[in-house]
Amino acid sequence: METLTIRDLRNRPGIARAELSSKGELLLTSNGRPVAILLAVDGSNVEETLQAVRLARGQLALRNLRRQARERGVSNLSPEDVDALIDEARKARG
Repeated sequence: METLTIRDLRNRPGIARAELSSKGELLLTSNGRPVAILLAVDGSNVEETLQAVRLARGQLALRNLRRQARERGVSNLSPEDVDALIDEARKARG
């Protein structure tokens, strides 16, 4: 993925827009670190694009939660085990 610095976006927005139009997506960076992904859209597909991005972010979050559960050894707990852990946590809180 092509990158674009925040400085370039601020100082040369026309060039940045042309790059985005031709590439379709750009990685926005600040001090060499990724901060955002820019996606080219037109007036007819903004909502659909936003919905697809939100869905993808949700799927990534779920994938990360499942990975963490596997790493902690809790991915195969039965519903009864989960209920017992919840009860235990509630009792600990008072």
